[in-house]
Amino acid sequence: MVLLYTESLEAPTTLTATCFDNGNYTVGQINVRKSSGSIPNPPLFIVHPKEKGTYPVILFLHGFSIPNHSYSDLFEFIASHGYIVVAPGQTLFGLVTGLCICSAVGDVEDAAETANWITNNKGENLQLVLPNNVSPDLDKVTLAGHSKGGKAAFALALGHASTSLKFKALIGLDPVAGPDNANRLEPKILNYIPQNFNLDMPVALIGTGLGDDGCCGCFPPAAPWGCNHPFFFNECKPPSCYFVAKDFGHMDMVNDWLVRLSGMFVCKTGNGSKADMRRACGGIFVAFLKAYLFDDDEDLTTIVNSPNLVSPIKLDPVLWIKS
Repeated sequence: MVLLYTESLEAPTTLTATCFDNGNYTVGQINVRKSSGSIPNPPLFIVHPKEKGTYPVILFLHGFSIPNHSYSDLFEFIASHGYIVVAPGQTLFGLVTGLCICSAVGDVEDAAETANWITNNKGENLQLVLPNNVSPDLDKVTLAGHSKGGKAAFALALGHASTSLKFKALIGLDPVAGPDNANRLEPKILNYIPQNFNLDMPVALIGTGLGDDGCCGCFPPAAPWGCNHPFFFNECKPPSCYFVAKDFGHMDMVNDWLVRLSGMFVCKTGNGSKADMRRACGGIFVAFLKAYLFDDDEDLTTIVNSPNLVSPIKLDPVLWIKS
């Protein structure tokens, strides 16, 4: 059974949430290709602040066949708030394997390989590819993912592949467990039992209202009912947060070129500003991580109490279960 929630009452219009504004850091991008045994098998796309400092790390797993670079606008927004985003790419072997056997096992193993690369040698691997004045804080690492990558992120957090990297938080961006509840991808993690996930970290779920709608009557939903965000959230233990971008589709947070392409052939897209959708998703990332990595819950509290006075898009429902 999926639990239903309603958003909180709105507060005075003077409220703001700075997490939805661009951050104060300038950002840079790095592409890390497979070149030696010291680099993980998946190629890496890294977005980071340019200013000198030590920053939390977000390991972000892309959706099925989605290029990791196509999230660059979202990553740049998050990095501008002081985060290093590490996004493994798709290997040809992983793509073919996923197509042929309809499994996410390879995605989870690739994610574990990247996680181990990050943490090995006390972070020196990641440090070597970053600018000299930018350092990763391996005590503040978040695991996140979109679509099939969201499911892979949950699977890695649940121990379906081995990693020594300790994650402090988990964020699922419209995660998808499979084409339908009878054909969930391996490793199967949804059991449809409330608070069933054995996770020792706070979790945030960002869902889309149109993700379980088909495209043009010809294509099945990209995030089908029974395998999508409310079912993931239903199995999360507190502390957990839940936000649904009511008027947007499953791909509306990626870069514009891919939104347009996927909207024609793959999945339904919303009519609102995709830049606002990316800003909303990025702002939720920032607010959630400020609360659980830095003990600053002002923005998260404001979003939960008055989502549609501060968010650039309509969020409904919104929920924060603290304990």
